[in-house]
Amino acid sequence: MCSGNFAKCLGITLLPLAIICVICNIMLFFPGGKVADESSDITDEVFYLGGILGSGVLMIFPALVFLGLKNNDCCGCCGNESCGKRFAMFSSILFAAAGAVGAGYSVIVSCVAINHGPKCFTHYLNGTVQQTNSTYPFVDGNYLSNRTLWELCDGPGDIVTWHLTLFSILLVTGLVQIGLCAFQVINGLIGTICGDCCGCCGSS
Repeated sequence: MCSGNFAKCLGITLLPLAIICVICNIMLFFPGGKVADESSDITDEVFYLGGILGSGVLMIFPALVFLGLKNNDCCGCCGNESCGKRFAMFSSILFAAAGAVGAGYSVIVSCVAINHGPKCFTHYLNGTVQQTNSTYPFVDGNYLSNRTLWELCDGPGDIVTWHLTLFSILLVTGLVQIGLCAFQVINGLIGTICGDCCGCCGSS
């Protein structure tokens, strides 16, 4: 497969992944699927916008660049029919690196959020209400291996499942995005050194 075609396939894959991350991050602003009474009721890591900025906006730019590589004018660089394509492939490496950094940011935020657990309304073990303000009832991911601790959260909604599911999606999607950007770095290096194997200016 030509380096330009391969980059286009990566771009087509990255776009829906970026949209998924943006949607997940937006959904996290509604803890348990409900509108929060106050912003302080929302888990802090949601405001870091890992899915919107990291795996979302910063990933859309590389995806669009990858999509356009196949149609890039490879004949437009000093009359050299391969110079333009090589430069385009080199620039794609830089965009791929930027995308990987954004996805990495999203992965880190997701890991921290999963470890901290959600902010929720809690109660004492005897069932009496502790506070009207939401707090973090879990410590160092202890709820991940002990599901009975989930009962400490009184809401909103099924907040633990909501939190864990959406941040897990962001985590997995971010890792996939990093892998795809790494593939494009390799593909871009090959395209920079060898040019597009299909040729685009008529071929010899």
